[in-house]
Amino acid sequence: MTDLSADGKFGQVVPYAPAREPRWNVELSGQYTTIVPIYPDHAADLYELVKGEGNASLFDYLFDDPPDSLDSFRASLAKKAATTNPWTYTILKQESPEGKARAVGIVSLMRMDLNNRVIEVGSILYTPALQRTPAATEAMYLLARYVFETLGFRRYEWKCNSLNQPSRRAAARLGFTYEGTFRQHMIARGRNRDTAWFSMLDSEWPSVKQAMRGWLDSENFDADGKQKRKLEEFRAS
Repeated sequence: MTDLSADGKFGQVVPYAPAREPRWNVELSGQYTTIVPIYPDHAADLYELVKGEGNASLFDYLFDDPPDSLDSFRASLAKKAATTNPWTYTILKQESPEGKARAVGIVSLMRMDLNNRVIEVGSILYTPALQRTPAATEAMYLLARYVFETLGFRRYEWKCNSLNQPSRRAAARLGFTYEGTFRQHMIARGRNRDTAWFSMLDSEWPSVKQAMRGWLDSENFDADGKQKRKLEEFRAS
């Protein structure tokens, strides 16, 4: 009888440690941002940051179209709030020590494969108020920590249209590994989409976590809020 417990020919044995589904009502808090369940009430803040032709490009590679009114946007958020897998969250940014947090982005955990402990982060909408800020990186840190340390997933995926260069750069910067491109993966808005696949593994998370924590430390920013060392430099060291 074949011994399937041995390493080698049949692959490494995976200890039994089942992953858990994300909680819709989770709250993940950091120094710069907080991730909370999405609510229709978040529409007002977000709509102010995404409305108008000048912000239409934010939706270029999303499956949602740019909102044409606050009411339609609120209805869209209500639908997301009532859905699991994907689980959709709002990214709140603390605008000032005294002021209340403001909704500045949306992110989802999706395409969960619980048996194989795989889940994806996607449908990421970063408004101009969130882009290129410590809060933007911290939001991804908080979600990855939740996925690996709380929920127990083995593989964390990031997928994007192969033409979406900003998304590809973001994945690489955050420590995801490019695995290849699925050609003619889907039809998006009547156009071909080749999909670039990235992943992060639970075995890689400790070093990625250490680099993110180092980058996010207040000592890594000067008086004007500019980074002293890039995230990639922390990972390399």
